[in-house]
This record gives sequence, C-alpha cells and structure tokens, in this order.
Amino acid sequence: MTFDDLLRRAGSLVRPGRRAVLGIAGAPGAGKTTLAEHLVRELNGEGQPWVAHVPMDGFHLADTELDRLGRRDRKGAPDTFDALGYAALLRRLREETDDVVYAPGFERVLEQPIAGAIPVLPTARLVVTEGNYLLLDADPWPRLRPLLDEVWFCDLDEQERVRRLVARHVKFGKPQDAALAWVLGTDQRNADVVIATRDRADLVVPPTALDAAVRP
Repeated sequence: MTFDDLLRRAGSLVRPGRRAVLGIAGAPGAGKTTLAEHLVRELNGEGQPWVAHVPMDGFHLADTELDRLGRRDRKGAPDTFDALGYAALLRRLREETDDVVYAPGFERVLEQPIAGAIPVLPTARLVVTEGNYLLLDADPWPRLRPLLDEVWFCDLDEQERVRRLVARHVKFGKPQDAALAWVLGTDQRNADVVIATRDRADLVVPPTALDAAVRP
C-alpha cells in the first residue's frame, strides 16, 4: 500500500449530492494528524479547496472542567472528551452542507480547546477527522461510527511511536523527564485502549505509507 493508494481511496468516498467524512484513528503519536494533513494538502492541490480537516482534539474538556471532575491527571482518556459534542458536529458536517460549519480547534501550547477555530466551507465535499477513540465500543463513542464513511487506523512501531510522542511533548513545553513520565504513564494507558480497537478499522495504514506521506 502506498500513499497514492490512500489518496485514491479517500477521494473515492465522495459521491454526488453528499459530503463524505473519513475518520483516522490511532494511538497518541501514531501519525494521525500527519496523515490527515498530508491527505488534505494533496487532495486539495492548487485548486479550490474541497477537503477539510477537523481534528477531534477540539473536544478536549477544558482544564477547569477536568479539575472539577477530578480527571486532569488523566487528560486524554476517553472520559476527558466531549464525545457527544463531537458526534453532534459530525452530524452537522454531514447534513448542513449549505452554510459554514465552525469546529473547535486545540492549542497545543496552552493545551486547551479553542471554540470556532476551524471553518468548514460549503465547498468541502470530504471532511477528514482524526482522533484516538473513533472505534471505541464504550458508550457514548459508538455513536460516532455511523457518521463516518470509513475509519482508517494508523499503525506504527511502538518504540517509534513513543519516541515521537516524547519529542512532541518536549516541543510544546514539557521537560524531558516529565514528558517521558507522562508518555509511559497516562499516554500509554490511553494508547492501550486505542490499540485494542485496531481490528475494527476499515483499513490499517502501514508505517511505509505514513513515511511516504511526510517525504518532501
């Protein structure tokens, strides 16, 4: 499987008269965002953009709410997201195609969601969304699956995934020791939950296709 194969498969999801939504799942650091960004960039090319990128990260609960719930030390776990809000957005993206639909983004330096940060224009015929728990079978996450035309799973060598994740935490402000502790603790517990959903995906994206996506 090549990156070009992925481009063709993603493009084939679009049908006349409807907007398609492609989900990309995978453990933290597995390359979901990288793959989504490269798919969107290559499919859009130089013409009018017809593919949009809407990450699930915008549905992180704010730190103040995580503090109230006593879940801040587990940030990134399934119950630290607004899953129902995410499902409602996916439904709007499928049904409300005549107007701009605004989605929340996520500021990694602040580690906080930002409301209304991502406009999805009526010209978007394909939306690529990515997140950890698209295939989770614990309520309320199964409500997402009927709203996604396909879900792909990013598969990456575990040692490389951990290395990339530590580097990402360091890039956004965590000291090396704290980043490693978080990755091997909270992040790893979440990763184990996500990896267990791999077999439910429509397609498992191999590391070779991911590597091809990031080449200049």
